[in-house]
Amino acid sequence: MESKPAAPQRALSRTLERPNFQAVYGEYAGEPFRIAPFDYRQVDPQFLRQTVEYHGPERVGTIIVDPQLKVLHFVEATGRATRYGVGVGREGFLWSGEAQINMKRHWPDWIPPREMVERTPEIVAQLERTPRGMGVPGGPRSPLGARSMYLFGEGRDLGYRIHGTTEPETIGTNVSSGCVRMINQDIAHLYTRAAIGTRVIVLA
Repeated sequence: MESKPAAPQRALSRTLERPNFQAVYGEYAGEPFRIAPFDYRQVDPQFLRQTVEYHGPERVGTIIVDPQLKVLHFVEATGRATRYGVGVGREGFLWSGEAQINMKRHWPDWIPPREMVERTPEIVAQLERTPRGMGVPGGPRSPLGARSMYLFGEGRDLGYRIHGTTEPETIGTNVSSGCVRMINQDIAHLYTRAAIGTRVIVLA
């Protein structure tokens, strides 16, 4: 069997503006559960939220996830995007293609799929009954963090999410089962900007 050619190596685009990280990753007010301040020094600065040059062909409002560089771009205007660091799929869980955000949730319940429970039966001890089945209720223990945006394609829920995390120090690594995880302050920021129907492109 022929091996697939490696994806071309890409480089991070030039930063135009950096916010005050101490303010951006500080206490996030007005939430039903606490979004705790995050020590952003735990993460490589390239994975912190910033405004960057972006010259792709996508329209304003598009999300582009780059698993190779472990970043997510939200196109703000011609030539500009907000870049966020993300955690992406581990070996064997990477995927690429197009999707659409068809559902969004604040502090969502986490309902692990049957396949995940079979792979990692130790998570059963964390689960309790929720309105949608056995899982972890939305709140500070939920692996989906403060927000989740649900990716649909081919007429169905693809099973992938863009969501927050209880482990912000893992941003910039291959850590998930295919979902795109973000620092809670960053997913809360993106959540207000990405509407239902937003196009999502996950690069190879």
